[in-house]
Amino acid sequence: MALRHSLPFEKSIIELEEQLAKLEAEPDPSSSVQDSIRRMRVEVTRMTRERYDRLDPWEVVQVSRHPERPQTADYLELLFDEFVELHGDKAFGDDRAIVTGFAKMDGRRVMMVGHQKGRTLKERNECLYGCAHPEGYRKAMSKMEMASRYGLPIVCLIDTPGAYPGIGAEERGQAYNIAVNLRDMSTLEVPIICVVIGEGGSGGALGIGIGDHIAVMQNAYYSVISPEGCAGILWKHSKHADKAARALRFTSSDLLEMGIVEEIIPEPLGGAHRNHRHTAMTLKGSILAALKSLETLSTEELLERRYQRFRRFGMFEESGVA
Repeated sequence: MALRHSLPFEKSIIELEEQLAKLEAEPDPSSSVQDSIRRMRVEVTRMTRERYDRLDPWEVVQVSRHPERPQTADYLELLFDEFVELHGDKAFGDDRAIVTGFAKMDGRRVMMVGHQKGRTLKERNECLYGCAHPEGYRKAMSKMEMASRYGLPIVCLIDTPGAYPGIGAEERGQAYNIAVNLRDMSTLEVPIICVVIGEGGSGGALGIGIGDHIAVMQNAYYSVISPEGCAGILWKHSKHADKAARALRFTSSDLLEMGIVEEIIPEPLGGAHRNHRHTAMTLKGSILAALKSLETLSTEELLERRYQRFRRFGMFEESGVA
């Protein structure tokens, strides 16, 4: 797909792609031009693969935030055969930063919960770039409890820099509602699949992130804090975000190595923003495989497995000192 936005490290690739597009647009290219087109296609592929194979953590963050990266709204169209949105938290309002609803995927009914950042400026202002308020987390939890009563598996798509940090959110119990979600999600008697599709920042991500199978897209990140937030605390300025990104070890390969996630979902060459449909089909295969595996477990096995999964986090062994 033609990109309207390019990242700083993609400059040489974009320039070559633009040259290639001009050659391909010629109405009657000669044999020499056709040879040039073939060579340039191979070179674009080589350059893109080499560059994306060696992204540093800060570049991964930039890819995860790409304006054209597929969001929850895109996956609703590409992953599911049907989707019926459910609104409101029955207490305060309907938070646009979290989308919930009944969905059907290849004949399987699920409850879908996901962060939504918005595409246009108007949508982003309404969704606050995926930063949910307490009412968003209450909405998510009430719909997940409904899914548990109906015996429906839950699919959570995580994409947020963090929960909304405003005064109103704090006054309405932001931390409390996230904590309630952590507690109550751990007791739901249905399979829960969580996938970090872009940003997975702090408690905002954890508020819908307690699951039986946690996966992360190849160029997404999952962290206790955003790089800018970490830089502001440790070095007193967000300009050190790249340094913080390296220190936090939050890339997909780090997360798999530490056992935080069970699976890395590969992205198309050049990132998910270049091919939404291909990305969605890969994600769909991952979700269906996880659902099939979890459906074989009894309720007792499912809950014990979920409990032990999170109990293992942070455990370490000490060796004796001579």
